[in-house]
Amino acid sequence: MNPVSTIEWIVVFVVVTVAVTGLSRRAGWSAPFVLVVVGAAASFIPSVPTIEVEPELVLYGLLPPLLFAAAIRTSVIDVRARRDGILLLSVGLVAFTVVFVGLTAWLVVPAISLAAAFAFGAVVAPTDAVAVTAIAGRLGLPRRLVTVLEGESLLNDATALVALNAAIAAILSTVTPWSVTTDFVLAVVGGAGVGLVVGFMLAAIRKQLRAPVLDTSLSLITPFLAFILGELVHGSGVLAVVIAGLYLGYRAPVIQSAEARIAESINWRTIQFLLENAVFLFIGLNLESILEGAVSTGPGLWPTVWISLALFGALLVSRFIWMAVTTSVYRYGPRRLRERGWSWRTGVAVSFAGMRGVVTLAAVFLLPPETPGRAFLQFLAFVMVVGTLLQGLALPWIIRRLRLPPPDKNQERIEAQMLLAEAQTAGLARLDAEVTDADEERVIGRLRINAVFLADAIDNPAPEEAEPLPAAYARLRRAMIEAERDAVLAARAEGRYQEPAIRSALAFIDVEETALKAGSPKRLEG
Repeated sequence: MNPVSTIEWIVVFVVVTVAVTGLSRRAGWSAPFVLVVVGAAASFIPSVPTIEVEPELVLYGLLPPLLFAAAIRTSVIDVRARRDGILLLSVGLVAFTVVFVGLTAWLVVPAISLAAAFAFGAVVAPTDAVAVTAIAGRLGLPRRLVTVLEGESLLNDATALVALNAAIAAILSTVTPWSVTTDFVLAVVGGAGVGLVVGFMLAAIRKQLRAPVLDTSLSLITPFLAFILGELVHGSGVLAVVIAGLYLGYRAPVIQSAEARIAESINWRTIQFLLENAVFLFIGLNLESILEGAVSTGPGLWPTVWISLALFGALLVSRFIWMAVTTSVYRYGPRRLRERGWSWRTGVAVSFAGMRGVVTLAAVFLLPPETPGRAFLQFLAFVMVVGTLLQGLALPWIIRRLRLPPPDKNQERIEAQMLLAEAQTAGLARLDAEVTDADEERVIGRLRINAVFLADAIDNPAPEEAEPLPAAYARLRRAMIEAERDAVLAARAEGRYQEPAIRSALAFIDVEETALKAGSPKRLEG
């Protein structure tokens, strides 16, 4: 395909993605599933070019920005508060799924080795951060449940890819439990270490930048830098991206200007929207080639149907078993666990929220050519992705039947107002400390009562030898905003407010600071 045709098809790809996603949302349908269906239908049109999956491109090009976009918006405070539940799902459940689904695949798939079966289990073990976030956001699930699901989908990729590497090594040679354990520890320590180093270094650099364009440019390369360095030290590139994103997202109010934070938020939301939805369209477009491989290497139609049903059932059952056991431990274990446990209804909801996506698509193509039944396993992985997306369609009905309490919007709004009032109190205290005898009372009054100020400044200018009123207002208001932001960050560190209130207050302050800079005399003169 020549460069011009490639660009044309990329434009068509983006237009279809945006149109289908927009229409799906208006109709109340699951956009990921509809995109898979549209892509699958398009794959059989002769004029649509065949897209060959390059797993390295998916792992290095698509996965890092998707994970980073989710990580910078994830609350470190909430993740820390739910860390035990998140680790149980992102490590324990993944390991259990690899074994349970792997043994099932070894029993039902003809002529497959145990190592290849475990490799397939690792391929389908991780949930998809994109699908989980999209569905969780649309359903209005309880904040605690959303935190656990998002934390699981961010961290379980690293566990699954380590298990996949071990299984691939077993296919090609021989591995021992000691080597698997060593690889896992190295992946975690190396990935987490690289993520922290990248986050710390970029935070120090970005703190010195004043131009949002420069800050955004560094932000755009951060996930790729973390992933590449993580892989170079034989750690988990996925974990490096997540850790770097969590760290930079948490430090953003301190290291970035308000303009840079707003720009970064908009840019990454746009990137995430395009990539996450394009991935599902991309999955559908690969259906024809995957079917060809399954037909040529599979055991036949009806055996394929029964094998698919058995593996999909094993995937669901493994998650339900793990959730039932962990919920029981929390409910009936020691008092410390009971205090941190979740209800049976929450456990059922988590059990159903196990959608698969981009990681499974990329991982299955990492299987070496020596893998027995490789093409057939690729088809089965596709079936697992589509099947779990279909399962996600039933999640709204399940959530309604479980009667889980939605987020209390009124409570969140009240907390945001209380936090803003607390921040404004800190700002007024800073104002009193900043005011000098040379400051006009009109400036102080404007800051205190939020009255119309610019028109008054034009009609009644300050004396020529005094500081211009807008400049004085901007100077003092910036000092107040700094104190207000410090007060919000202090409240976050003390854990006195929920994360939605923190984010709302910080966003409000950022918008006012950006507007203040846009209307400053220097900006207007420039």
